[in-house]
Amino acid sequence: MLRHVTTLLSLCMAIMLAASVAAQQAYPSKPVRLIVPFPPGGANDIVARLIGQRLNDRWTRVVVIDNRGGASGNIGTEIVKNATPDGYTFLVGSPGTLVINPHLFRSLPYDALKDFVPVVHVARFPQVLAVNASIPAKTTAELIALAKLQPNKLNYGSSGTGSTGHLITASFLQQAGIQVTHVPFRGGALAVQALLAGEVQMVIDGLPSFTAHLQAGRIRVLAVTASDRWPGLPDVPTISESAVPGFDLSSWTLLAAHIGTPPTIVARLAHEINTALKNEEVRARLQQVGAAPAGGTPGVAFKFHRAEYEKWKRVVQVSGAKVE
Repeated sequence: MLRHVTTLLSLCMAIMLAASVAAQQAYPSKPVRLIVPFPPGGANDIVARLIGQRLNDRWTRVVVIDNRGGASGNIGTEIVKNATPDGYTFLVGSPGTLVINPHLFRSLPYDALKDFVPVVHVARFPQVLAVNASIPAKTTAELIALAKLQPNKLNYGSSGTGSTGHLITASFLQQAGIQVTHVPFRGGALAVQALLAGEVQMVIDGLPSFTAHLQAGRIRVLAVTASDRWPGLPDVPTISESAVPGFDLSSWTLLAAHIGTPPTIVARLAHEINTALKNEEVRARLQQVGAAPAGGTPGVAFKFHRAEYEKWKRVVQVSGAKVE
């Protein structure tokens, strides 16, 4: 009798395993949601739609871009945390949701390290340091020298307290040893308008925020905040090579899933996105919006997320920013 029971249990387990494998091989069997925790039109939203279109070209099922903005990205991120971990709901994550908010907010409805499994590092967005063209500084080193001569006389704008631009700038100022007054705005567009008007003298933001104004000569780009030069601006040096050695802070897109999502599905989606990132049209479109393809395995994405979590923890501490 015991032998029969053991055989029956083994048979049931084999059937369940076969059913699970078959279901995953048939993946996706229904629409896949990519949750963008911000309104349409932002950098991560553009990347999500670009990747979503490539996935739709390969799959017969529809990939849905679901914008769930609010609470600095926390609402959309919580939706993914509470979703069924079946491989049909993913978070289009960013520094704000996955590595900044955990250190910025006193409490969050999710744990960025424990509630999610990184799938793939999709893209990175080098930020640029731009100044009003009336500023005499032509290089980052000259800007630092000017600020040292006039402590707290210069202003810098950002898209808001705790934003990526604010935190990168605060880290730059601290490492450069200069004092510049922060003027937060309700969005990057308003910060750039203030830069154009001379209300602030410098802004760090994504390249697309400045592109339309560069040819007019009213804004001067001094440096890139990443560790390497941006292919779209090959003559613009990095902050690291021009003034602050080792400086390296950028925005990025990281696809993540609920921690219980089957590893086979995580690996499958990572493979599909890596394939999409090799497409020349995709790469060209990413460069147009100031992004560069990243890619890699879920293991690489995991290590990247952990490293960025610790890096931005220090950046938030330096800024002194807090949200109740």
